[in-house]
Amino acid sequence: MSNTYGTWLKAQREAAGLTQQQLAELALMTRSHISHIEAGRRMPSEEDARRLDKALGTGDVLTTFRPQPDDRSVAERFKAARKLEDQATFIREFAIAYFPGILQTRRYADTVLGAAFPPYSDEERDKAVVSRLERSKILERPTSPVVWALLDESILRRLAGSADIMAEQIMHVVQLVERGRIRAHVMPLNGPITNLHQSMVTLMHFEDQPPVAYSEGTQVAKVHDAPHLVERIEATYALAMSDALSLSESLNVLRAAAREYGYRD
Repeated sequence: MSNTYGTWLKAQREAAGLTQQQLAELALMTRSHISHIEAGRRMPSEEDARRLDKALGTGDVLTTFRPQPDDRSVAERFKAARKLEDQATFIREFAIAYFPGILQTRRYADTVLGAAFPPYSDEERDKAVVSRLERSKILERPTSPVVWALLDESILRRLAGSADIMAEQIMHVVQLVERGRIRAHVMPLNGPITNLHQSMVTLMHFEDQPPVAYSEGTQVAKVHDAPHLVERIEATYALAMSDALSLSESLNVLRAAAREYGYRD
């Protein structure tokens, strides 16, 4: 989806002589939310669009031509989600196929990206690995964002590259937990199946705007910002977390898996 909507909104705001903050106050929104819509990073809800129309005197143009979620390609949705990830204050991840991107080591990321189809060229793969490692830098911040990772145990059992790569990756997560930088909980293989098992999920909360959910599967990705959908995904996540192992139990499982791959203290 091109950013025609956001560009037009910005033009109407500037024509009305309003700053983003002034428009936000008139439309009962936050300045950052206006900024994200103008930049094409978020889509306004139907109610947001109505309030913007009223504040700007644009009839029902912004409501009628409000972008729909399926207007964007998978790549555009992924890019939008990553920008939001960088601004989040609280991130909850659910992973079923492989470790979440922000927790991946270089060698593990290279292996995962090497399994892409159609395959990346060497140059594209190198760029993708660098991009993924750049995302992980948010964990170098001392406290924010708070990160919780809910990991299906199958991730630990699925060999990615080699035993050495797996041991390194698992211990990387263990060390992040031991430093108190993240929380990681394992969903055991003998636990119940949940709605979360349909795809990887990221839930993001922000300081001054509504929460967002991002889900990703094979050739499918969606950014969800409709409040009722986000609430439903959050409830599903909470239910799944209640079936997961405790933090200490999860650390024991992670360490045991690393030892099975040859890690030695």
